[in-house]
Amino acid sequence: MEAETGEFTFANGVMVARNALPRIQTRGGGDAKSKKEENDHGSAMTTARKRSAPTTPRRSAPTTPLKDGAGAGATAFATISEEDREKIQLLSISASLASLTRENGPNVVKGDPARKGETTPKVSSAHYHRFVPNLNVTDSYLKFTHFLHNLSPAELYEQAIKYEKGSFITSTGALATLSGAKTGRSPRDRRIVKDDATTAIELWWGKGSPNIEMDEHTFLVNRERAVDYLKSLEKVYVNDQFLNWDPENRIKVRIVSARAYHSLFMHNMCIRPTPEELEDFGDPDFTIYNAGQFPCNRYTHYMTSSTSIDVNLARREMVILGTQYAGEMKKGLFSVMHYLMPKRGILSLHSGCNMGKDGDVALFFGLSGTGKTTLSTDHNRLLIGDDEHCWSDNGVSNIEGGCYAKCIDLSREKEPDIWNAIKFGTVMENVVFDEHTREVDYTDKSVTENTRAAYPIEYIPNAKMPCVGPHPRNVILLACDAFGVLPPVSKLNLPQTMYHFISGYTALVAGTEDGIKEPQATFSACFGAAFIMLHPTRYAAMLAEKMQKYGATGWLVNTGWSGGRYGVGKRIKLQYTRKIIDAIHSGKLLKANYKKTDVFGLEIPTELEGVPSEILDPINTWEDKAEYREMLLKLAGLFKKNFEVFATYKIGKDGTLTDEILAAGPNL
Repeated sequence: MEAETGEFTFANGVMVARNALPRIQTRGGGDAKSKKEENDHGSAMTTARKRSAPTTPRRSAPTTPLKDGAGAGATAFATISEEDREKIQLLSISASLASLTRENGPNVVKGDPARKGETTPKVSSAHYHRFVPNLNVTDSYLKFTHFLHNLSPAELYEQAIKYEKGSFITSTGALATLSGAKTGRSPRDRRIVKDDATTAIELWWGKGSPNIEMDEHTFLVNRERAVDYLKSLEKVYVNDQFLNWDPENRIKVRIVSARAYHSLFMHNMCIRPTPEELEDFGDPDFTIYNAGQFPCNRYTHYMTSSTSIDVNLARREMVILGTQYAGEMKKGLFSVMHYLMPKRGILSLHSGCNMGKDGDVALFFGLSGTGKTTLSTDHNRLLIGDDEHCWSDNGVSNIEGGCYAKCIDLSREKEPDIWNAIKFGTVMENVVFDEHTREVDYTDKSVTENTRAAYPIEYIPNAKMPCVGPHPRNVILLACDAFGVLPPVSKLNLPQTMYHFISGYTALVAGTEDGIKEPQATFSACFGAAFIMLHPTRYAAMLAEKMQKYGATGWLVNTGWSGGRYGVGKRIKLQYTRKIIDAIHSGKLLKANYKKTDVFGLEIPTELEGVPSEILDPINTWEDKAEYREMLLKLAGLFKKNFEVFATYKIGKDGTLTDEILAAGPNL
């Protein structure tokens, strides 16, 4: 990756002329300069460009191998010295912050400028970063951008407490901080660069799609604005980390941010490299520029507010302006994985995942309020992950290295694992606490209802490390049906699994939002429509293919109401739902006797140990059978209407797979 640093550059904290830098030996013999002349692939050195020369946009090309030992980055650092490795790392970070329209990249140097007067010994390579001797620079006009590279949680605590107003240590040792005006994601301000060559064809656009288009020029304008802001600061935080616990398919990510809060958040949420992996990290596959403290220009084309989250898949870059909410980085990378992984034949999933003692893996899909977190967290099973996963030919793997848990109304009794995970190293967003004791009040919604805690997954006692497992045996789709007409559990065939996976159904009830008087159906394609890049049927087809190939069974589990709609019936008891989930895990439910329901055509068991037989068929629990029929047809009609947007997308030979999916829906 070229680094535009003018006629001088900074290597290992010293400003030197370009021609004074040593040539770096590579495995194949020769030097880095001659390799650059043969092949334009990530040379550490480059000649300065003339001002009149046109600027070629940089692209953060992927270097992570698809298989072990493959790819350009596999041996790039095998034979070089530690000093030269530091020079390459310095130039790589400088190149990440380079301007697109000016000759020079920033003058970057390691270390905290606040330590300028200190004599800091160089620490051993076992640590994540090193301090270098301070520069004796007398030219007042020369400005440095100090970068703090992969700081430890303790160091980030110090940075946050000292420099970021509103940062405090809670009574349990967590770092409490504020995300500013934005306390949640801004989906209407998220945009994807649409180009004629690839994304215009590959991505899902139009009605129902979460993808809002922007052009390349506007992205570059916002990128320039973000990079200029970051370079104007005395210091920036740089995280080099991984996504996906599958070593053959992991992605290298670099996050450049202005706040210690953001750096610690991503330290927790991404996979943390070992010191050896960090030394050999090289150039990233994807880069985030988080300049969220600085707004975008509202008069720029495509902008509708001072917030903009922009993704350029061709350049492998994301730019954040006008929001400090850290969840934008997490979910932005998840969207990127929804694009990159299917290109490798890997299915990306918005799901929980756990594994039994016998190696049986289950995937849990569900929208907010369906019980996904509660049911996937089982002390008798190992937790592979709570939110984002990949399913490849190697099995299932967690994308992340941490958990991002809701904190509103959190209690030790209901969620002991989350409660105990809130300790030193955890980031808490927008919580309210006692001024003297620093004890958090989890019931306080005065800042936002979306209070959160981000912590490493190993803070969960029964987390499986590394976070990988064999192929899933069961795929469980959770729905909280407030209409009271879906059975507590149904066994699904493959077309039905695809239909309900694409639908992503649950229901809102009175009290959850203002103005809701009766149950309202809500649908989110693939149980995560806000994050998907491709058309939902593409993911559904991949899911069905993998389920068929590896013998997984699909289930629809209703955690909502029985005996009537919300306000009339009662919610299905959690103990019954747990019995159902246990029977799925053990395989007992596969051996049960089944019958088919009307309208939805679902296969339901006639009896199940520990669950009253009368609730297994919803019609038995309704006193008014006519009202049951009315509600059943109403919900079926809502399913049909929601699916209209997907009906025209043809997959399979001659669109036969689409026809099978449509036939698996309710029959009116």
